[in-house]
Amino acid sequence: MVALFVRLRLTLMANSFKRSVWQLIGFILAVLYAVWIVGAAIFGTVTGVSAAPHITADVVTIVGAVIVLGWWVIPLFAFGVDATLDPQRFVTYGVPRRTLVAGLAAAGLTSVPGFSMVVLVLGMALAWAGEPLTLLAALVGGVLAVALCVVGSRAITTALGPLLESRRYREVLTIAAFVPIVLVGPAIAWGAARLEESGADLDAIPALLDQVASVVAWTPLGAPWGLAGAVHDGVWPLVLVRLLIAGLTLGLLWWLWDVSLARSLVTPPTTGAGKGRSKGLGWFDRMPATPAGAVAARALTYWFRDPRYAASIAVLPLLPVILLVAGGGTASEIVLILAPLTAWILGYSISADIAYDSSAFALHVSTGVSGRDDRTGRALAVGPPAVAVVAIFAAVSLGFAGRWDLAPVVLGVSLGALGVSLGVSSVTSARLLYPVPKPGDSPFKQPQGAAMATIVSQLVGSLATVVVSLPFIGLAIAALITSSAPLGWLTLLVGVVEGIVVLLLGIRSGARIFDRRAPELLQQVMSYA
Repeated sequence: MVALFVRLRLTLMANSFKRSVWQLIGFILAVLYAVWIVGAAIFGTVTGVSAAPHITADVVTIVGAVIVLGWWVIPLFAFGVDATLDPQRFVTYGVPRRTLVAGLAAAGLTSVPGFSMVVLVLGMALAWAGEPLTLLAALVGGVLAVALCVVGSRAITTALGPLLESRRYREVLTIAAFVPIVLVGPAIAWGAARLEESGADLDAIPALLDQVASVVAWTPLGAPWGLAGAVHDGVWPLVLVRLLIAGLTLGLLWWLWDVSLARSLVTPPTTGAGKGRSKGLGWFDRMPATPAGAVAARALTYWFRDPRYAASIAVLPLLPVILLVAGGGTASEIVLILAPLTAWILGYSISADIAYDSSAFALHVSTGVSGRDDRTGRALAVGPPAVAVVAIFAAVSLGFAGRWDLAPVVLGVSLGALGVSLGVSSVTSARLLYPVPKPGDSPFKQPQGAAMATIVSQLVGSLATVVVSLPFIGLAIAALITSSAPLGWLTLLVGVVEGIVVLLLGIRSGARIFDRRAPELLQQVMSYA
């Protein structure tokens, strides 16, 4: 039965390549990137074991723990977990739950990250080929690490998925899951402080790595990676303890996945509709009685009620904390990055609006909504609120730094980035569609073929935004280097004017694409349902 799941996963993957050449291109690029990363990691491990085995074991433990943490945390905010084999589709087939869990776990290894992990642990284990017992420990630790990655990722996302249906828990989950990311800055600062205390002597680095690895190896993240080092050092009680930590964690995660999956299979997803809280027409009462106003009202309704939209901008409240920690407590990074980064995130947030509409997009096609009204309405739903948020973030960061003289530069780059990203999104959202979580699904769920298509679309949109933004970015850099007030005001003027022009051109160009491809867009969106 497990082999059947793997074969089904591979068949669905091959069929997705036949439907979309972009998915095939993205898959090939992902494979090439994975080969480069995995090859470099294996080469470094083999070379390191030959030259300094103890230091290499410490580095492998630390880096391995970060990899496991990435498997657990990144799906919550980036691409989710591949839902090609959605468990809900197997409800009517009577597949035993434990068989379903085992099959989904095995199928998870057929993805590019999963297969890369398998090759990585095998290659790194072979670095200890000269020590048979250490080689065996490295293989056992590698298997446990891969299992922790796959099972942990599935267990966490399956367990936390239903909580996102409640707005009350959404912010708590976001903050809790971002804690490891926020701690990266303090961890780096701690390491730098320790090196500074030792006079920045390179001889202190091995001792520091040993201290960090010793702590990390006691955690479920690093325990499987530390098995080989403990066997190499001949500390057998430590081998047993680390093996026990990894095994118990894997068992706990397997149980959590099994229980969470059992609950999700008998509990249909809820969207919060029909609770009787809404009165009147909502945003439709507040927006102009025009086609563009109707589109904007519907988009604003989604922004306030659809968890998928909230998840896409959940990072914004934590941006000041993250940037402050990453900057080591200085204010310059916040002044230069916070408001423009917020503007870019908000402007690019409409890049998947049509895909998020799902079957509701048929209303736009059947009622003959023009591309101009559609593009204008979606931009109108985000633009004015985004201007207010960006202005507040800019004022807070400037006041915190006490650098009000940089206000023209910060506002120019921020408003320019907002207009440019909205304009680019108005084009890309009508031209580069990719699968997104369906209405009512958890934002953690990654639809079939979404990862590569999302990467390609966002890469194209990001590059286009950067290229178009070069004029006011260049002026901002010149103003900062020369401390020229006239250049600062010129940055503000160019940023605002260029942002407005690019937004209008983007709406116009996106409208033409929309009018030309509306039936094709509807067909593509319905294929994701």
